Amino acid sequence: MSTLNRRVLPGFGLGLSTTILYLSLLVLLPLAACLWKAAELSPAEFWAAVWTPRAVAAYKLTFVASLLAALVNVVVGSIVGWTLVRYDFPFKRLIDALVDVPFALPTAVAGLVYASLYVSDGWLGQFLTPLGIQGAYSRFGIVLVLIFTGFPFVVRTIQPVLEDLDAETEEAAANLGADRWQTFTRVILPTIIPPALTGFTLAFARAIGEYGSVVFISSNKQFETEIAPMLIFARLEAYEYREAAAVASVLLGFSFLMLIFINVLERWSQRHEN
Repeated sequence: MSTLNRRVLPGFGLGLSTTILYLSLLVLLPLAACLWKAAELSPAEFWAAVWTPRAVAAYKLTFVASLLAALVNVVVGSIVGWTLVRYDFPFKRLIDALVDVPFALPTAVAGLVYASLYVSDGWLGQFLTPLGIQGAYSRFGIVLVLIFTGFPFVVRTIQPVLEDLDAETEEAAANLGADRWQTFTRVILPTIIPPALTGFTLAFARAIGEYGSVVFISSNKQFETEIAPMLIFARLEAYEYREAAAVASVLLGFSFLMLIFINVLERWSQRHEN
């Protein structure tokens, strides 16, 4: 059977060449073009473009909001994934389908809907604004839409692992005298940590580059609600293409460092589990 599969399925050479071609044309080439454009600036010009007070404020807001959104998604997404896998209840398939709505819904539509909901006279804003909670045109609103766009990544990453988690293992732990907390921390948690970190990474990376939804929910004020992708767009509108590429390259560098750190942490957790 294995020999037949080798003859029917594409070979290693074809598969590797397709992979390299795809990654080169759609990933490496655009990234190289961005870095090449930024390299047209001298070191002094590059630093002046990427480390202004406005740019630093945009970086801070982008990464802090993305981090908060990813952390919320890990907690809530794990609970939702656990509920969908372990329990049967009415409209379960409908709720499971709703998890994927952020994948199908244009992010601009999501930002517009959130803005209309959380303005002072919106369905939710009319109750929250008197309490001092400003959901529209604020940093809080930015975190909300980033949670919305990143939520499916966590659920869909954790779900397959929870489906493979044998309930008999939990029963065995209970029969050996473990309480619910010990069963969770020693049996369930070590299993879901690697996929949870993967989901966190995907949600965090998605949030860093999000633009369409944020532009509608924030007021785009400098030093307040302007994120890094908006700053890049502002540079492009001013025909400062090299400066825009420089800011994009810094954002790309920060993202790669974070992804490397999360991947190292994920591999460590997998070795620790084994």
